[in-house]
Amino acid sequence: VQLQASGGGLVQAGGSLRVSCTASGGTFSGYAKGWFRQAPGKEREFVARVASGGVLTYYTDSVKGRFTISRDNAKDTVYLQMDSLKPDDTAVYYCAAGGEVAPFERSRAESYYYWGQGTLVTVSS
Repeated sequence: VQLQASGGGLVQAGGSLRVSCTASGGTFSGYAKGWFRQAPGKEREFVARVASGGVLTYYTDSVKGRFTISRDNAKDTVYLQMDSLKPDDTAVYYCAAGGEVAPFERSRAESYYYWGQGTLVTVSS
């Protein structure tokens, strides 16, 4: 069972990009889905999460109001729509799937069991 992230690329500051993550070899429709990112020389950080039902979403403060996470369970795909991009958003973006957890655990990488391979997003100034 794998998660495959796609949609990364080069975009100018202020622009938009949507990355996607699709499951193969199994289904993740019953799992919560998350996006993390890792910038060069930095640790991986939580970006956003959507619960299995697709209604409840959570974001790190730095992307609130600019990024939107959503999912299509029929396609077993999770999306991250990124608007008003900044150079600081440059990173490899990883999708992940995990179970429902307590609020304080939602942003922890340890709460996710499955990970995609990452897709590079580069924001130029």
